[in-house]
Amino acid sequence: MSLADDLRKFSRKNGKLIVTVVSGTLLVAAFAAGKLQYEQLSTALWILAAIIGGFGIARSAVIQLRYKVLGIQALVTIASIGAILIGEYWEAAVVVFLFTFGGYLEALTLDRTRNALRSLMSLAPTTAAVRRDGQIVTVDPQEVKPGEVVVVKPGEKIPVDGTVVKGEAQVNQASITGESVPVSKGPGEQVFSGTVNEVGLIEIETKRAGEDTTLARIISLVEEAQEQRAPTQQLIERFSKYYTPAIIVLAIGVFLLTRDPLVALTLLVISCPGALVISTPIAVVSGIGNAAGRGVLIKGGAHLERAGRINVVAMDKTGTLTKGELEVVNVRAFKGMADEAILKAAVAEKMSEHHLGRAVLKKVPPAVAIPDPEDFKVLPGRGVIARHGGRNLTVGNRRLLAETGFDLSPGAEAYVREEEEKGSTAVFLIEDGELLAVISLSDTVREEAKDLIARLKSVGIQKVVMLTGDNERTARAIAGRLGIDEYMAELLPENKVEAIKELKKFGVVAMVGDGINDAPAMAAADIGIAMGAAGTDVAIETADIALMSDRLDRIAYTIGLSRKTLGIIMQNTAFSLLVVLLLVAGVLFKVVVLASGMFIHEASIFIVILNGMRLLRYGGVPGQKAGGKEEKKKKGGLPDRKLPEAA
Repeated sequence: MSLADDLRKFSRKNGKLIVTVVSGTLLVAAFAAGKLQYEQLSTALWILAAIIGGFGIARSAVIQLRYKVLGIQALVTIASIGAILIGEYWEAAVVVFLFTFGGYLEALTLDRTRNALRSLMSLAPTTAAVRRDGQIVTVDPQEVKPGEVVVVKPGEKIPVDGTVVKGEAQVNQASITGESVPVSKGPGEQVFSGTVNEVGLIEIETKRAGEDTTLARIISLVEEAQEQRAPTQQLIERFSKYYTPAIIVLAIGVFLLTRDPLVALTLLVISCPGALVISTPIAVVSGIGNAAGRGVLIKGGAHLERAGRINVVAMDKTGTLTKGELEVVNVRAFKGMADEAILKAAVAEKMSEHHLGRAVLKKVPPAVAIPDPEDFKVLPGRGVIARHGGRNLTVGNRRLLAETGFDLSPGAEAYVREEEEKGSTAVFLIEDGELLAVISLSDTVREEAKDLIARLKSVGIQKVVMLTGDNERTARAIAGRLGIDEYMAELLPENKVEAIKELKKFGVVAMVGDGINDAPAMAAADIGIAMGAAGTDVAIETADIALMSDRLDRIAYTIGLSRKTLGIIMQNTAFSLLVVLLLVAGVLFKVVVLASGMFIHEASIFIVILNGMRLLRYGGVPGQKAGGKEEKKKKGGLPDRKLPEAA
């Protein structure tokens, strides 16, 4: 590359800085010439400074006018030309310099808000070691095809999304999930492009490469999200569309009344809503950038702003508040042996994809072969029915028993109630209309779940509701253990949607789920939050907010960040309007002149930007121990199952 090419590249990258330095130097020279009584030279330097600094501004104004946009560039151009025409050369030069210098500072500070996105982009690997024809060849990650095996050594970035087929490693997944603690990965486990293999040698079968990887999709979605306009921003832009022409009319009116062109020109410049226009986008870009760096994908300014107004959080139980790893904890046989009952239940559940069915299958010893059922049917939200060995097998919950009219004996009912009071889910095995056994399953509550409820309260959430398909007693036991305000039990997927609609009567509702099973409820909520979305196409594409890891503390962090963002948007908007009103009053009373007005105008923009950038440092709500003094519950709420005081 030649020196001329290098200079052109430098000038394109640093154009605003060069113009600012040159015009600023000319200003100093003009001031010095004036002090030395070289009046003509001083005037020429003032005009030259205005021309050099104002050329780019005027060009931008012309381009905007072609699209019927009357922006601050046009007003500054009019004001500077007018100042020159009336002999206020230094005013013209200073106004142009302040606007150019302010623009450079804005670009510089706005650039910092993109750091999180650039950090993500820098994580994209540049090479991949692929096994081909018995050899390991180094290729561009874009060239790796699904199914090919990639070898990753210690210290290297993983270049593809895929599954480990050989070896073990400690992988730092901070770029995807926001967790800096390395995660152990072995055969059969999923890994993501852009993560770092810190220890160990692994071979990965490629699932996605290039632009299809989770990292690439996150970068793309964050870019799109930062460009989307929040509702407040759209409102301000509509306001500016009519406000700017109104200011021109006002300036003309002031000139006609005062016959003072400098006052009219000053009014033109300082009345521009520059700080107001930038007040929302700077906060949105900073908030989304902060979230992206912590493994939270917010799909746009509208979702970020709406999340700041959440006051009701509905949460799925299984896989969200609990680990989602059900296991059989007890089997009570009412006829025959417990082992026989488990095997029959496993036959009925063999074709099922439900987590209850998988837990039953895991209870069968590995050495025992589970026969295929002769017939099989799923009853969503209730259970399964199957046929094996000429006998009809039913495995289901209380809802299925109620629908089929099956009555439990007093002894069985007492046993089931006892299990449910412990927080277990009871599943009934019925053969040819006769109860064979009750299988008790339990899901471990996450240790951090109770702390999450306290954190949600600390960021201003008024009501936390648990939605579950589990029975009443199990739901009550878990809700009481975690300190959840309300719960709704025995819900089918369509019932969860109705529950969300009911909750929306009490405020802005967020639904937290796994992004797939709870998709209908998340779609019905004001904000859908998908947990553990890394590598899950449906969750990343459909959720309003996707938590790449399944860490519960990210929920409180996300809501806290959204509230902080909304607060800063309101602060910036109020401050910007106040500055404009004070400046207009100052001009009309001849307290503010053109140069000082421009300085205050640019300073207000810079203050708004710095205030918005505070979001880059937001780290979440402080830890809060659960079990302290309970907040006084607000009146109102769903006419649903309230927890007793003891809970």
